[in-house]
Amino acid sequence: MLRVKKIIGQKKKWVDLRIIIITFLFFLSQIIRGNIRLKYFLRVLKRLLFFLSMMKHNKYIRIGRKIKINLYVPAFPSRAFFTACYKVAEFENKMPSVTALVSITSACRFNCKHCYQKFDKGKDIELNLLTDTINKLQDMGIAFFNIEGGEPFIVFDRLLEVCKTIDNRSEILINSTGDGMTYEKLAELKKLKNLYGIMFSLHTSHAEGLNEFMGSDHAFNTLENGIGLCHEAGIPVTFNSCIMKEEFYDGTFEKVMDRAKKFNGAILQLIKPKPAGGWLESGTDNFSEEDIKVVYEKTRKYNQDKDFMDYPFIVPMAIEESKELFGCTAGGTDRFYLNAKGDVQPCEFLNISFGNINNEPFEMIYDKMRQHFEVPGDCLLCEEYSKNIYDIFKQHKLDSLPLPPDLSAKVYGQWNRGEPSDFYRKIEKI
Repeated sequence: MLRVKKIIGQKKKWVDLRIIIITFLFFLSQIIRGNIRLKYFLRVLKRLLFFLSMMKHNKYIRIGRKIKINLYVPAFPSRAFFTACYKVAEFENKMPSVTALVSITSACRFNCKHCYQKFDKGKDIELNLLTDTINKLQDMGIAFFNIEGGEPFIVFDRLLEVCKTIDNRSEILINSTGDGMTYEKLAELKKLKNLYGIMFSLHTSHAEGLNEFMGSDHAFNTLENGIGLCHEAGIPVTFNSCIMKEEFYDGTFEKVMDRAKKFNGAILQLIKPKPAGGWLESGTDNFSEEDIKVVYEKTRKYNQDKDFMDYPFIVPMAIEESKELFGCTAGGTDRFYLNAKGDVQPCEFLNISFGNINNEPFEMIYDKMRQHFEVPGDCLLCEEYSKNIYDIFKQHKLDSLPLPPDLSAKVYGQWNRGEPSDFYRKIEKI
């Protein structure tokens, strides 16, 4: 089994110091090579130091010789890590996106209640068009690719080709239920060197609950089998967990963490329930300020207290997207989504499209989207405008999502993104 080492306290401070020194030397070399202007050198370093200060509540993860300080920041030291660093080296234009979530297929044998692709009907885009777009994404500075489906392992030839297209300028994380996974397939992916791990869905701690949530009697067994195969192949195991509000109070959260620890998970992303896809009509429970405080305190305890040292590093969406931290980073301000049929969406939870790469060049669609996403705001668009999206969906008697570009314009043409998040408001001034 792959050894996962957790880093907190004083050891984490030594890691920070190492990151600072090596990053300083890296950008010094970039000045010598003419890749960055001297007048920006100190500002870049100050921006990077400011970002690193935002990681003070995180638990770091060491796997082999590399360390993860955040889910969407590539492992340090790596070429992909420095690709991500270049985000803050932009002073004359918008800071670029560094993360892309890419769905390579809509094929899936599960039926998850919350699936944000519930109504994403259509043919998967041609593989050549997809890989050409992946090349463009790398050239524009994407440092982290989150590859998903549907279920990518049931179209493995397609998955392998996409991953082979991504060179070491970027890091790869693959989302999977475990369906279709084999040791041989994992061994092929591991040869690529820039695969960080496989992310499994762990929404509850027991088999019956997970089977019910994912709409399959085999979901938990498939999950266990997939986790075992990853450990056998030496590939890190990570999790995402969609925890309901009441489950932070009734002990479910703690049971999920115990299960994730037993599975030797490295990272667990807490997905805040979103009114998208399968939950677009019904909506989800709102998290009050008090609820967010409960999530924050539980996260702090598991990430920082010595008693919870051996538990996975928790990445809580509800906190990372808060006004006090990064806000809504959709639309290419930090991340965006390319769905399986070619729609360019601000994020996976916002069921609108700015265009489809089958019909328009990716660059044109992306530039149009960025016009409406200058910097991250404190308005969570997927929550604020879900009712508008659903009303348009029903009014026009559509049978698929996201909304087509002309109808999507009715949503983003009049929205209010709120104020810039604290992090981006401050970093723009550095």
